[in-house]
Amino acid sequence: MDLDLRKVRYFVAVAEQLHFGRAAERLHIAQPVLSRQIRALEKDLGAELFVRDSHGVTLTTAGGQLLDDSRQLLASADAARRRVRAAARGRRRFVVGFRAGVVVTHALRAFGAAHPDVDVRARRVEWDDQEQLILDGTVDLAYVRRPIREQGLRLLPQYTEDMVAMLPAEHRLAGKQELRRADLDGETWLRYVDPRPDDVPIRTVEEKFERVAAGTGITLVPVSVAEQYSRPDITYVPVVDAEPGAVLLAWDAGRHSRLVEAFVAAAGG
Repeated sequence: MDLDLRKVRYFVAVAEQLHFGRAAERLHIAQPVLSRQIRALEKDLGAELFVRDSHGVTLTTAGGQLLDDSRQLLASADAARRRVRAAARGRRRFVVGFRAGVVVTHALRAFGAAHPDVDVRARRVEWDDQEQLILDGTVDLAYVRRPIREQGLRLLPQYTEDMVAMLPAEHRLAGKQELRRADLDGETWLRYVDPRPDDVPIRTVEEKFERVAAGTGITLVPVSVAEQYSRPDITYVPVVDAEPGAVLLAWDAGRHSRLVEAFVAAAGG
């Protein structure tokens, strides 16, 4: 049985809305058509995906699993479509993502020299989109940092880095040669992954600068970030017992690409 991607898209719309009427409006189709497509998908899979009762629509356990898998599946299909269209327009393009502080110039030059028929580009990624940009094909692979959601990805460790505290220049610890985590007890730490509802999430190192310089909080950054970015109102102090930051090469585990394989091999994979 082949999984019908159109039915999967319909399923995702219902799963996200938990309402057949609103999902049908979003998809610009009639609700009875949508209901028939979902029933057909349930028949194809041999599993009930939704519980429908007087209280509304909820996902079953099978439906929750399909929702987890569907987003990656649809992203991969969309990425394949874009790559084919790009190839049809002419020269192939290969995009390497990288996080702030990671230098990819040498790798890109070496790869480009070995593949002169390929247009090799670099694109910066952030902590909150590094996985999605790989899975949806925006980048072919990327140098990423932890934490990372590993589902659907292959990861190849590259190296680790020492961490430094990013502090306002006038901070009480700014003149120290080195610190330990205990020295930072009681400090306000910037929040990233789970910002407060009334807060604006931090995405980039430039945004970290502004928060730290304003005295909102402090944070740890890899030493490569400290080496590449400097400001007079920011100072960095090594934190000798901080867990090292890891840089990994990541790519779509479900995609088979000779160019990706060649880049990974050149990177030491």
